[in-house]
Amino acid sequence: MKSDEKPWTAKELAEVRAELDEDVRRLRSELNVADEELAGLMRDAGDGAGNDQADVGSTTFERDHEMSLANNARDMLAQTERALARIDDGSYGVCESCGQPIGKMRLMAFPRATLCLPCKQREERR
Repeated sequence: MKSDEKPWTAKELAEVRAELDEDVRRLRSELNVADEELAGLMRDAGDGAGNDQADVGSTTFERDHEMSLANNARDMLAQTERALARIDDGSYGVCESCGQPIGKMRLMAFPRATLCLPCKQREERR
């Protein structure tokens, strides 16, 4: 919370928690689907007899794309679970780098944020 912002209310934190809990459910579901599709692509890749180079290239692209989507979902799930843990331990809204408040507006826009805006900008410049 910045100096011009009011502290988080219990109701606001409950709303953030509900949103994050729903994200966890959705991401786990997406990961299950992605893992099933990826397993199917891996099975099909082993049965490449008679495939021409274009088919193999297309299958490889599709497999790489599915792997990328699954990895992104895993990263988002980890960030979401981390935000929930920070709510539980009382550190939600505190920058992990400098210890200053992150800011409610930033957290409302991106509830998984772990860095305040100046620290995030500094990190991105590296």
